[in-house]
Parts: sequence; C-alpha cells; structure tokens
Amino acid sequence: MKFAENIFSPNDMPLDTAVLVLDQSNTLSFAAAVDPMRAANRRAGKNLFNWTFYTASGDTASLTSGLTIQGAEIAMLDGCDLLLVIAGFDLEHHATPRLLASLRRLHRTGCTIAAIDGGPWLLARAGILDGHSATTHWEDLEDFATRFAAIDTRRDRFVISPPFATSGGAAPGIDMMLHLIAARFGKVLATRVASAFLYDPVPLGEQGQSPASAPRPVRRNPQIARALDLMDTHIDDPLPIPEIARRLSMSPRSLELRFQTHLGKSPQGYYLQLRLNEARRLATDTTQRVQEIAIATGFSSQASFSRAFRGMHGTSVRDLRRNPRR
Repeated sequence: MKFAENIFSPNDMPLDTAVLVLDQSNTLSFAAAVDPMRAANRRAGKNLFNWTFYTASGDTASLTSGLTIQGAEIAMLDGCDLLLVIAGFDLEHHATPRLLASLRRLHRTGCTIAAIDGGPWLLARAGILDGHSATTHWEDLEDFATRFAAIDTRRDRFVISPPFATSGGAAPGIDMMLHLIAARFGKVLATRVASAFLYDPVPLGEQGQSPASAPRPVRRNPQIARALDLMDTHIDDPLPIPEIARRLSMSPRSLELRFQTHLGKSPQGYYLQLRLNEARRLATDTTQRVQEIAIATGFSSQASFSRAFRGMHGTSVRDLRRNPRR
C-alpha cells in the first residue's frame, strides 16, 4: 500500500478531494462535508480544497430531501488526497461488491478516507477499518460494535484514526471537518469557518454522541460565556477589559487567567481577533467604506484600523476586495 500522507499535520498545500455521495444520504450530512470546504476556501481567499463529486455507479444520487447529486462512478477515480464518504439509509443495499472493491482500492493508494453518518458502515463492510478506532451514527453504534469486532468502536462524535476519520452524523461531521481545517490550515481559519455558520464546534474527545446536543465546552464556565456575549454585543464600542471583569464580579487578573485556560488567548487578544474577523466579513460581504468599517468595529482612527487589519489578515481592505473569492 502506498504511504499515506498525514493530512492532519500542518501543510499549506491544497487537498485534492473526492466526495462520494450515496443514494438516500442525509442532506445535512452532505452539507456538513461540503460547506466547510467552501467556507474555508472563501475565508482563506484561495482554494485549500478542490473537490469533485462521485456516486456509486455513475447514476445520479438522490438525497433524502429530493436534491440530486451528479458525479462520475467512483470506480473511475484513480486516487486523491482525501475521500469523503457520505451515506445514510439502505446501507446493505449500497454495499455492493463493486463499491467495496473501489473503497479497498482507494485505501491502497494511500488517501485519507473520512466518512459521515452511514459512511463508516461502508468502510467497515469493506474491511479497511479493522484495527482502527471508529464511530458511526449513535442509533447504529451497538449493532456496529457487535458486527465489526475487529474495530474499536467509540461513542465519540467523531474519531480520528489515520488514515481514517469517522463521524456520527451531520453536526459531528462539521466538527470533524473543522478539526481537519484546524489541524492542517490553522485554528484561526477553523474558527472563522465556524463563525460563518454561527456554529460552536465540539473539540475532539470532548463529548460522546447522544440524541440531544450539548453546549460548547466553554459554556461550562458561565463567566467566560458571559464575557464572550459582552464582547459580541460591543463590537462597535468595545468595553474596557476591567469593565467586563467588573460586570462579571471578578478581577481583571482572574478574567485573564480564565481566558488563557479556556481559549488560549488574553481577553484583549480575543476581543481584537473578534473585531477584526467582523471587519473582514464587512470588507468581503458589504460595500462599506474603510472608514465606516473602522467605526463599525470600534477603531478610533482609520490609520490604527488599517494597521491592525493588515497585521492580522496580511492585506488591506482594498487589496482584499480586488481579489474575488468563492
């Protein structure tokens, strides 16, 4: 088998990605795989993911919502960096000898294979997950663990066991994709992608699957959560950090320590990143003038805003707008 690149290591090279979509896949699971790639490309200002759609037989795949996906037969694919397998219902029907043979062949090429919802089941049926840790949708976990004894079945939302990544459904699929983006292209980009969806990701190993969703880990600390809410609602008129601490009935030093512990940043650093991310959104999504963006994100002068913007994003608002993006 060809040596598999660890795509979960830092690397600026774009990923050649194949997206295999099976009939009766959940529409949200499909979006969980594709939309984080689209948003990563847009937020990065360049193509970090180049993807092509495939189906099991070359026929159109119908999602549960009635949407249809066209693509070449997966047997025609010679290789890729990342194969995303999206499946939902009728898994035994989809597990044809031809499809399973294609999965085994692509595994031998050394690509990373990530599977969402029912996708891990197909990888298990192909026999390529043996000896690895994996998960699948919570409704099927017990059956999966019983049937595939050679796999270390986990109840986690998603599991990374290179060269495989498996997740238990749509929302865990987003978590998995954000983990991939953070590991390969940086945590800042992953945070910006998550913020584009107003999504609070659950880090690897933080939470098992259950029928009910749970709040993000930082919400376990209500004072930090309240500080974030205050920052979110005071973008245009930033509150001094001592004032935020006062409103939380804590000292500025205690607030500093909690931010460093839970978010890995100082309150000042996090607040500035929040404001400059909003500035980038305004620069790409509106026609506001630079001075208006500066005022909307709490900067007292256009010059100080421009320095801060270039320092974080590596470009000016004007140059950013000259480069069209997806």
